[in-house]
Amino acid sequence: MPLFIVTIEYTKPMDLVEQHTPDHRAFLAGLKEKGQLLASGPFDPRTGGMLIMQADSAETADAITREDPFRKNEIAKYEVRGWKPTIGVERFE
Repeated sequence: MPLFIVTIEYTKPMDLVEQHTPDHRAFLAGLKEKGQLLASGPFDPRTGGMLIMQADSAETADAITREDPFRKNEIAKYEVRGWKPTIGVERFE
């Protein structure tokens, strides 16, 4: 299944980000259970984060992330990009 990198950039103050973080992480845990999310985490410094997702298409990955509480509450903007790992690809198979 194709892989996608989703970058998340916060657009609101950190107090709002932190207010919505538990719901965001619960949403991501659900994606992981379904096999759609392989890894996720915040950037350091915490200006946003990144997801590694599996989906049929970039459009599907984008549609999935529209349900993320950060995106639904306009806490962050999202960019979905196709990704084709070459070195270390066995970790994603």
